[in-house]
Amino acid sequence: MTFTSRQAITLSAALSVSGLLLIPANFPGLGGDARITLVVFALATCAWIGTSLDDTLVALGAGLALTVTGVTSPDALFGTLGDATVWLLICAFVLAAAVAGSGLAGRAAAFLVGGARTVRQLVHLTTAALVVSAFAVPATSGRAALALPVFLALARALGERKRLVVALALLFPTVILLSAVATLIGAGAHLITVSVLWEATGERVGFHQWLLLGLPLAVVSSHLAAEVVLLVTTRREDRRGPVLITAEEIQRHSERPVTGRFTPEETRCLALLGTVVALWCSEPVHGVAPAVVALIGAVIVTAPTLGTIRLKDALATVPWSLLLFMAATMAMGMALTDSGAAGWLISGIPGDGAVPTWAFLAVVIAVSTAAHLVLQSRSARSSVLVPLVVAAAPAAGVDPVAAALASTAAAGFCHTLPASAKPVALFADVPGTPTYTPGDLLRLSAVLAPLTAVLVLVFALAVWPLFGVAP
Repeated sequence: MTFTSRQAITLSAALSVSGLLLIPANFPGLGGDARITLVVFALATCAWIGTSLDDTLVALGAGLALTVTGVTSPDALFGTLGDATVWLLICAFVLAAAVAGSGLAGRAAAFLVGGARTVRQLVHLTTAALVVSAFAVPATSGRAALALPVFLALARALGERKRLVVALALLFPTVILLSAVATLIGAGAHLITVSVLWEATGERVGFHQWLLLGLPLAVVSSHLAAEVVLLVTTRREDRRGPVLITAEEIQRHSERPVTGRFTPEETRCLALLGTVVALWCSEPVHGVAPAVVALIGAVIVTAPTLGTIRLKDALATVPWSLLLFMAATMAMGMALTDSGAAGWLISGIPGDGAVPTWAFLAVVIAVSTAAHLVLQSRSARSSVLVPLVVAAAPAAGVDPVAAALASTAAAGFCHTLPASAKPVALFADVPGTPTYTPGDLLRLSAVLAPLTAVLVLVFALAVWPLFGVAP
């Protein structure tokens, strides 16, 4: 008798749940709430992995189960939607809608990419533009959708240089995913990590601190990945030929002008975006919370006279399903910590520094890097891994903040399969344009996965301590 992968996962879930229920009620360290939490988590994780159910539906069902059984309170479940980080993301999407509609993205692409004269310059200027976009557009899927017209323009300009077009098709999603760690709003998983840290340790990682820790890693990993993409997809003769990308090529895929004088709408939008980002980065100076700054910006950008977009249209671009998913998984993560389930799961880890710091972080990073092969949702990976990492870190003598950030940064690698992440899937199928195959992704992952894992470890051990987060 043979089993499909889905049947095997379902069987594993049944065995796991049965095993948890059969553990004696007086088992040391495993109370009733912890037992229920583990059962719900096991079922939710297996549903995410082995069924076609919507991820948000599974998360809401798990959060509801924890509330009905009394593990968490209704206030804890619904209160996550009112968390400041969720409001930060909502307002960031409103600002991003204004940026996307203003035509600033096309102007930025024409300005940066138009200066390239060699293949390597083109690749690294594109990489720099994609890293900067993390400050303007939250969530990787939104950045991928905004960058697709730019890729199409570059593909048209490069004509018959097929291998170079394939390299750019790989470059866009690769950099979008790796550079998300630059900002707190780069991915929903970041907000889950911040929430778990606040609940478990009482330490709040703000926009400014995340920027100091994440931006250098994003810049280095993105440009390193750009070189890897060139290495695995092009030949020396492909990289030797000159390139010339004109503004006209970019203009063909933009509804707004990409050259000439800025329109009043573009000027207002650029000034507002620059002010908001500057205030986010200078939070320690003025003390205004990033969510409040984002809300002020969202109100101004949708105001009748000063704004550039109607509030109704901007709110229509907000991925409410993602926000509900985040809120439910944040509640699940808090339940895993508060119920004692996370502590019970990691109780077997030797304490008192028996495990070297570098070894503990290496295991965390390796597991987080590989987790995308099992859990495709980045937020789901963080909701499962981060509470365990935060609970295990003190026993191993590691700072929970450093461990949680290392896990979240490593989980940003999800390039192995077309279905591993939405940006990868989007650029894998572009009608009329040559793009990469599953084999290209596997070759890239074989080099990039260990490289990015080692890079995150180096930052956790040697760079982040310079900014006050020592492992």
